[in-house]
Formats: sequence, structure tokens, C-alpha cells
Amino acid sequence: MKIVESIKLLTIVLLGTVVMNAQASRTWVSGVGDDANPCSRTAPCKTFAGAISKTAPGGEIDALDPGGFGALTITKAITLDGGGGQVASVLVTGTNGIVVAAGAGDTVILRNLRINGINNGSNGGLNGIRWISGKALHVENCFIFGFTQNGIDIEKSDGGRAFILNTVSENNTSSGLLVHNTTNNVSVSINDSRFVDNAFGIAVQDFSKVSVFHSETSLNSGVGMQSEATTGGSAELDVFDSITAHNGTGLFVGGSGVTSTANITGLTLFDNSVGMIAASAGTINTFHTNSNAGSGAPNGTFTPPQ
Repeated sequence: MKIVESIKLLTIVLLGTVVMNAQASRTWVSGVGDDANPCSRTAPCKTFAGAISKTAPGGEIDALDPGGFGALTITKAITLDGGGGQVASVLVTGTNGIVVAAGAGDTVILRNLRINGINNGSNGGLNGIRWISGKALHVENCFIFGFTQNGIDIEKSDGGRAFILNTVSENNTSSGLLVHNTTNNVSVSINDSRFVDNAFGIAVQDFSKVSVFHSETSLNSGVGMQSEATTGGSAELDVFDSITAHNGTGLFVGGSGVTSTANITGLTLFDNSVGMIAASAGTINTFHTNSNAGSGAPNGTFTPPQ
């Protein structure tokens, strides 16, 4: 009996080893691939969903050529790279583009992707990127547009950090970026990015700390930059050397009775209907040079430049 049990145990171990070895550290997708393939360089898969099960945790999925690689839910550390100088796209209707539901210690990197919600007024996609769990999320060199909710939607309870670099989020029905969390603060760093032609450019809400560097929010019908906690947990928006222009309101802070703050330095407000508003429980702290060159005058009480 012990010999039989030992053989069974050895068989399970060997099978587990075979499964683990079947996952490559780097896999490939192609517009002319097939998900029945092993996702190797010479036999690529067709979709991200087909490749991710064949990619080891912490590994990378790369696009060989232009193509539409489909919606994806990510549950482990992974890098998706669409490659430079080509169109590696995700087109969706009626659902989210990429959902990141990773583990507590997982970092997910999304790079060089075009994510299209096809918002034609009937059955567009919901959110371009939706992050609901994981340690860190990097969004680099991405173009996200045409969603019925948000371009980037960060709604978590486990804290974490997000980094958004050289990315455009435009023509979304709600926000270019929404950060609204529960229980634990999420920190978001934005650099060299644009949030244009949405209802809200950047919306910073509960349990959120967002820093914006060298970026733009413009042509948003509602608010270019918002810091407004709504139900609990403070909201903090820090803006450095950026521009908010041609919006309904350039900068809006507070309004729901929960502590909300904006710290601004080198912020240019141009041709917003209203420049800045500090509503109930909202504070705008100004440092060094800020300017409001458009027709919308600031409205509210502000600390003096320091």
C-alpha cells in the first residue's frame, strides 16, 4: 500500500512539474496567431487571454505585429507589451478592456497598448483599464478612448501604487482617470500624460493620493482636475508644472463634506468657464507660480503663494 501511495505522490509531483514547465517566461501574440499554439516566437497565440495561461507569473506577453488581441482579466504578475511603432489593440463592447485582479504582492505592467471602447452611443465598452487588486500597476505609452464609464478606473480596498506615464485617456463618458477606493489609500503618480474630452479629466476621490507631473487635462465638459472625497477617507491631489484648459471648471476641490485637498505649483489654468473652486471641506494650497490666464476667475479661499 505504501508503495502505491508513493507512486501516486510521485505521479502528482511529476505532473505538476510538467504543468509548471509548460509556462514560459515570455510568450508571443500575433494578428495571424492561433490560441492552440504554444505562444512561442515561431508559433504565437492569437489573443492575450490565450497567451496568459501559458505565461509564468512575472513573465511577459509581447506582440509580434499589429492586431486586436482581445479583452483580458489579469490575476497574476505579468507584463503586456504591444511593441513600439505598431497598433496592438484591445477593442471591446459591453465589457471592460483589461481588468487587473492580481494578488497582494503582484505588479502588473501594461505598455504600448491601444484600448478602444467603441463608444458609438449604443453598446460601448465599460472601462478601458479597471484595477481592483494587486500591489502595483504601471500604465505606459497607452492610448485609451471611447468608453462609456472611465478610461482608467482604480477602485480597490487593498491599497497599492499606480504609475501612469506618457498615456492618453480621451473621449470617455465619465472620467479619463477615476481613483475611488475603500479602507486603504492608493497612491497614483502621473507623468507626461493627457486626459481630454471626457466629463472629468482626473477625478480623485476617497482614500486616494494622486500626483500629477507635466500633464494636461483639457476640453473636459465638467472638471479638468477634481479632488473630492465623497463617503470616507480623504482625497489629495498634488499638481506640478501642468495645464488644465478649456474645461467647465479647471480645478474643483471639496463639495461633499469630506476632507479634500489640492496642492498646486506651476499650474496653468486657461480659458476654463471657472478657474478654481474650493467647496465645502475643500482646501487649495498654492505654492510658487500658478496662473489663471483665461476668462474663468478663481472662486473660493486659497492660501497665498509661498
